[in-house]
Amino acid sequence: MLLNSEGSETLGPEPSGRKEPRQINPVVNVLSLLIAGLGATMIIPLFIELARPDGHAVIFALPMVATVTLGAILLVATRGSAQLALDHRQAFLVTASSWVLMPLITAMPLALAGLSWTDAVFEAASGLTTTGSTVIHGLEDWPHSVLFWRSFLQWIGGVGIIVTAVALLPFMRVGGMQLFRAESSDQSEKIEARAHIFVVRILVIYASLTALCAILYALLGMSGFDALNHAMTTLSTGGFSTHDASFGYFESPALHLTAIIFMLAGAIPFVVFMKFLNGNRAIFFEDPQVTAYVVLLLIITVTLGVWHVIDGGGPLGASLLNAAFSVVSVATTTGFATVDYTSWGAAAGAIFFFLTFLGGCAGSTAGGIKIYRVLVLYQIVVRHMRQTIMPSRVVSRNFDGRHMAEDAWSGVLVMVVVFFATFGAFAVALGFAGLDPLTALSASATAIANVGPGLGEIIGPSGNFATLPDSAKWLLSVEMVAGRLEVLSFLVVLLPEFWD
Repeated sequence: MLLNSEGSETLGPEPSGRKEPRQINPVVNVLSLLIAGLGATMIIPLFIELARPDGHAVIFALPMVATVTLGAILLVATRGSAQLALDHRQAFLVTASSWVLMPLITAMPLALAGLSWTDAVFEAASGLTTTGSTVIHGLEDWPHSVLFWRSFLQWIGGVGIIVTAVALLPFMRVGGMQLFRAESSDQSEKIEARAHIFVVRILVIYASLTALCAILYALLGMSGFDALNHAMTTLSTGGFSTHDASFGYFESPALHLTAIIFMLAGAIPFVVFMKFLNGNRAIFFEDPQVTAYVVLLLIITVTLGVWHVIDGGGPLGASLLNAAFSVVSVATTTGFATVDYTSWGAAAGAIFFFLTFLGGCAGSTAGGIKIYRVLVLYQIVVRHMRQTIMPSRVVSRNFDGRHMAEDAWSGVLVMVVVFFATFGAFAVALGFAGLDPLTALSASATAIANVGPGLGEIIGPSGNFATLPDSAKWLLSVEMVAGRLEVLSFLVVLLPEFWD
């Protein structure tokens, strides 16, 4: 949430009347903190690289010094803007600009480590947006510092999108997210204080779940390095691994089950965890997003598991576990793989393609359309049919016991239409870039929904994005960022009217 110096909201409609000249300094001031902060985080992989006998410190030292210096210069140049309130349009500009800048900044170490600039930006964009698509082969041969950096990018990207989703998008009225404005907060309390406390709580919960996941992974057989990396990419629902075989490298059913639990944790609204810790022990059974999501995934898992057994895929227990892992991995947009689920037949492929778009819950690290929009769309369809039969009938619009305002109702419709229109446009563009129809459609779907693996031999669970042409990689990098920003936050700054 962006605030003025008195702690008042500034992310609402702009006052009518005479237009004031827009200042870019407050935007640059916020971005300077981001640039310097990203540069400072490079010190962690720098120490890991320095610990190697043949380490190359320049991989992280040079980008760290450059970005911290640039951030400091911009911060000093705009120091008088720190107390200025960001208006509605500046909030959009900060959000879009930050997610465009981050892949470019964090790609520098990857480029110095040996990737081309195109591949480095693609990998960084995939990491920060928690998509999980990769262009790197032979992960086991890469330095631990680079592998850690990829995982860390997903971890900070995951917490970044949680904060964006629960603190910014609702106040920017993006895609119906205004449903999730902090309705439970005490309105007499200063908003600035609430925002700080809220963000700190989110960080504590996120870090605690990550630590718990890492400990369990280590106890169940992973090395310490693998446990840390996979914990970061599990909670962020990112899916980067330290092995080419992804999570399939680990054959322990206990590890697979643990991953399922923590992938689901990453796809659940983090506000639900906060309410649970505040004493509402039944919240996981009361929240409509969580209950609908878990029930849907359970139905799909059982259906695919039983189908796999009937099709001669093996014993029921193993089939259900493989189905559960694959369904949860794709639906939560994590993208880990233990088996090639595309070999389960055309029907299974169609189901996983649907799950690619589904995503997780609002206020989680997962991408996709989000389950609450599916629930709202269901209400819209039922409401329309009832009013078709009885035009004079008044049907209320509610979600989670709250009345839905017209802007939230229409925002969901607009978001879904723009989401699929963007998916189609990029699929066509990828076709012009030389991709076959299946690969183009699947790659566009995984990018806009931030899932990772697609369908087909090239980019499927057993494939890799390395062989795609550079033009396709740039298109997908842009689409991943657009999808992570719920599309509208990214597209709105491209409107000519935005700059009037």
